[in-house]
Amino acid sequence: MLSALAVALTGGIASGKSATAQRFAQLGVPVFDADRIAHDLVQPGQSALAEIGAVFGTQMLQPDGALDRARLRARVFADAGERRRLESILHPRVHAVLLAQARACTATYCILAIPLLVECRDDYTWVDRVLTTDVPRAVQLARLTHRPGIHATLAEQMLAAQAPREQRLALAQDVIDNTGPLEALDSTVARLHAIYAALAQARPGK
Repeated sequence: MLSALAVALTGGIASGKSATAQRFAQLGVPVFDADRIAHDLVQPGQSALAEIGAVFGTQMLQPDGALDRARLRARVFADAGERRRLESILHPRVHAVLLAQARACTATYCILAIPLLVECRDDYTWVDRVLTTDVPRAVQLARLTHRPGIHATLAEQMLAAQAPREQRLALAQDVIDNTGPLEALDSTVARLHAIYAALAQARPGK
């Protein structure tokens, strides 16, 4: 058992995970982010970037050696096999970092932002609770296509690559409906913060 209660925050793309995580952080809760870890892992000089170059070809790298994220994203979302190859490179490394961060956490509880929790649930059996952000598919598509460089076809591919909404909801003990204005998150996160703090204090050994 970890010393801190570990709450996994997940949700479909464009469902408000980042805004939710930000509000927990503003309350002083440690937030460990899988996407941020993955971003750091593919910086020049990192072994993951070297492996991506070896597996996918040097055309995935920019002239300065940095990852060409847009090109790699288009490739892996167009081909499930390619996406699994990328995940086999990144997921074990991300998991190792998240576990180390959770073990080192000295707060009463921490948030682990893991977008693909459903897809790799067996790696995270050690988390204590799952919170998912949720919006309808139409809202996800509308939000995605407003992001730079994401056209309608790519947005559809990105959604198709993720686990179905029903699976995320089935896995969660807590659900945040993020269809409303972001301001509504403040009270929702404050309520969950009180619940998680109480659960953490009630754990054996506390």
